Amino acid sequence: MRKNRAQNSAIVKNHTSSVTLCNMVSIHLHSLIMSTNGKRHFYPSYSGDFYAIGLSYLKADAEIRGHFSVDTPTQERILLKAQEKGIAGLTIISTCNRTELYGFAHKPEELVELLCEHTQGTISEFNSVCYSYKNEEAVDHLFKVGTGLDSQILGDFEIISQLKVGFKRSKKLKLVNPFMERLINAVIQSSKRIKNETNISSGATSVSFASVQYILARVPYVSEKKILLFGTGKIGRNTCENLIKHTKNDHITLINRTKDKAEKIAGKFNLIVEDYANIQAEIAQADVLIVATGAHKPTISKELLYIKKPLLILDLSIPKNVDENVKQVPGVTLVHLDQLSKMTDETLNRRKEQVPKARAINSEIQAEFYEWLQARQFAPTIKALKSKLSDLKLAEIDNQRRKLVDFNEEQAEIISERIIQKITTQFAKHLKDEAVPQAESLALIQQVFKLQKH
Repeated sequence: MRKNRAQNSAIVKNHTSSVTLCNMVSIHLHSLIMSTNGKRHFYPSYSGDFYAIGLSYLKADAEIRGHFSVDTPTQERILLKAQEKGIAGLTIISTCNRTELYGFAHKPEELVELLCEHTQGTISEFNSVCYSYKNEEAVDHLFKVGTGLDSQILGDFEIISQLKVGFKRSKKLKLVNPFMERLINAVIQSSKRIKNETNISSGATSVSFASVQYILARVPYVSEKKILLFGTGKIGRNTCENLIKHTKNDHITLINRTKDKAEKIAGKFNLIVEDYANIQAEIAQADVLIVATGAHKPTISKELLYIKKPLLILDLSIPKNVDENVKQVPGVTLVHLDQLSKMTDETLNRRKEQVPKARAINSEIQAEFYEWLQARQFAPTIKALKSKLSDLKLAEIDNQRRKLVDFNEEQAEIISERIIQKITTQFAKHLKDEAVPQAESLALIQQVFKLQKH
């Protein structure tokens, strides 16, 4: 009987001392945490904040967008410079309608300077038409862009392929951190769901399709007209395919600076290919000229035009590849990509009805991303804290085993484990609290318990 009393007394002592010690630690930590005036970092693993900076068709016209367009070699130079500057993560989107940088920085100006250093635009010009989003707003903007909700033509999913290409390029240069990898994959997942679960991309509506619709609406007897396509990039190829599908025209001629690229496309559709050296003569014979060359400077100017009949020119390039001076030539009508993108039809109206469904999917995937983000931010510290408390438990049990006769190690183990679980759970709840400065809390826990930084 006395033996059991002694044994129970030892367990109670062990339990009481453990609880008292843990309560003291918790109270001390809580008072220190609440006394800090620091601000919670969006993602404490990296210094700075997550930004999205860029410009788009919404405020920047084609000429200004052209000043900030970045081709593949330029994107690689920007990423290499970012590496030099120690930027934790960066990816780039550049299309005919937008140029955007997503990455970590102490202030958005760091990313703006990086872009302007490698393009033809100035910082003041960029600031006059740009937008900048931080942390949650930057995440939300990327979701809108990647899922076609911010596209010039609503529901245009070509942007997601650009995002994937930029992501792979950044990852190759080790500029994709876990945060960005998870975020971009979440956007890709949301894009797939929206495409499969809504009708927002139903019907053919794209720049290339809009250009063909424009031709059909304004060029009579189009199947008999001579159409010249200059440039065989992605938009050029899509336009070529739409022309054949909708005009039934077998008078389409392709010209490209690299002739073998034109021949590959021509072989697929059984079209005519002409040498670049003959472009002036081919333009003179054409009724419609479609320019999709993707050059940095105009490739068509009035000096090339010696025409004796009306000529419709569609410029599908960013920056503009047709000089405005062609308008000085009698009989020429010049239409740029921006004008084509403003075309609205029943398809676009039907797509607008699907926007609420698309937004709901985006919100669902974003919520999952933030759950992952929140857990990732403090999970390593909680795990390390639990390990540290377990070490203290083992040392104390070993100490009590030597001190007490008939020490009930099994019972002490159970009680200690429950206490450790309660302590770590309480800390986890504390860190999930939006009102708590999480970065400082994590640092404090690491300091008090002498944990290694994660």
